[in-house]
Amino acid sequence: MSKSTIIKSVETLACDAGWRNYHFVKVTTTDGLVGWSEYDEGFGAPGVTAAIERLSARVVGKNAFEHERIYAELFAATRPAAGGVVALALGAIENALLDVKAKALGVPCYDLLGGKIRDRVRVYWSHCATWRINHPDWYKPAITDLDGVKAIGAEVREKKFTAMKTNIFVYTDGKPQGWRPGFGSPFQPEINIDRTVLRNLCMHLEAIRDGAGPDVDLLLDLNFNAKTEGYLKILRAIEKMDMFWVEIDTFNPQALGYIRRQSPHPISSCETLLGLREFLPYFTEQAMDVAIIDTPWNGVWQSMKIAAAAEHFEVNVAPHNFYGHLCTMMNAHFCAAVPNLRIMETDIDRLAWDHELFTHVPEFVDGHLVIPDRPGWGTEPNEEGLRAHPPKNKGGLLNYGLKK
Repeated sequence: MSKSTIIKSVETLACDAGWRNYHFVKVTTTDGLVGWSEYDEGFGAPGVTAAIERLSARVVGKNAFEHERIYAELFAATRPAAGGVVALALGAIENALLDVKAKALGVPCYDLLGGKIRDRVRVYWSHCATWRINHPDWYKPAITDLDGVKAIGAEVREKKFTAMKTNIFVYTDGKPQGWRPGFGSPFQPEINIDRTVLRNLCMHLEAIRDGAGPDVDLLLDLNFNAKTEGYLKILRAIEKMDMFWVEIDTFNPQALGYIRRQSPHPISSCETLLGLREFLPYFTEQAMDVAIIDTPWNGVWQSMKIAAAAEHFEVNVAPHNFYGHLCTMMNAHFCAAVPNLRIMETDIDRLAWDHELFTHVPEFVDGHLVIPDRPGWGTEPNEEGLRAHPPKNKGGLLNYGLKK
């Protein structure tokens, strides 16, 4: 378009985020426009920063308006090792280019995606009880028993959120502990589901439902914590509970389709998939009711293509969103523009310093996120705030199960 959108530099920044780090891409043009995106290395993907820095040489000097061309060129250059960390790097770069383009045009990013369909998006309170149990040093008040689980359910209702999602816990002497063998904590590679896990999961769900009351939707995330047999055991155990959805991760679309056809509850899945090619086998198998798309990983522009394919298969979508506030705003623009939206994930429990890291924080009203009309993503990192909280050398999923 003009000299103002020629890319001068691509930088990466990071800061401390409690049990992990937050990561950002900063794209600067020759005329001083700055575009931002947030990405993640803590969800099983170390090395994204190195990939971004290596790929940046092919981005500098290009026109930021031509983000599709840049993405296609980067994909071609990395085709022999497509997917994984490389795909996450491409998504992070694409998202920063979208921010540059929108700011150059003086419009919100949702205008680049076809314009907004909705002014606000229904959200669910994700990791409800989970963060206060698993990371009590950073998320307060700590939850140490079923009474605390019941109390946070009541808090969800009192703060006027209409949906909440929790995870699997086992209670030893009344104290909850996250049960995540799919992520190596505890290390049980056979990933079987026994009576103790089933009994404790039901107890946990009943407590959070008791606190929230009958009018708050309840979601359950099982992650990769079972095999097909185990997922079916869980679904049978919670058959009579009123579930909004049960979230299941599996790398086999036929297995997930088999589970869905026997499930009394809607099934959501696919948050770890990268690119339309990985989603298509799940769509053709009719494996899930809701396709979860990680837009920071895939890139918001590419995610719109995945959502369009989901529409063809009569499947709604929801974003995967458990990162910092910039990711939340990136996902908000996706949710504002995509027709076949089900609901949006967000973390309400935040770090004490989260608000220091960004120029604007998300606004929630009656369980909905209000879509901003500011140019670009509507927020960006505060570099002074990032410097005040330097990143740690370790964190995220790679620390699960390690002794302190």
